[in-house]
Amino acid sequence: MLEKILVTIAPERGRVRILARAGAQDLLKAVLGPAESTHPRAAATLLEGLSLWHQQALSVVLVAGDSSDGSALRLCDGLGFGQRSVHFEVGIAIRDSHARRRRTLSGLGDFRDLRQLTFWEADR
Repeated sequence: MLEKILVTIAPERGRVRILARAGAQDLLKAVLGPAESTHPRAAATLLEGLSLWHQQALSVVLVAGDSSDGSALRLCDGLGFGQRSVHFEVGIAIRDSHARRRRTLSGLGDFRDLRQLTFWEADR
């Protein structure tokens, strides 16, 4: 069995970035369409599928810059509490709006900011 899997989901304007890691190993990197246009169960179903694939519950960090960022994915309630199921548990991380954003055109882009959250979770 793999180490504990941490999935970091960062909804942004026009896209949603996802990084799944087990320890220092990347399991999944994805850039998906905007959260606002998804099916209400899309995010939960994706997480359930990943959990079933690896046969373990996931720790999920939903990165939000404001209340609208995370609510479109329906992984947290109106009070800002993350969903919990047998497949995953969601925690909320607030994005620093003053953080420097670096854009790159190669591949799927730079996921360093999401990796930082992975290291933060590992220290807890």
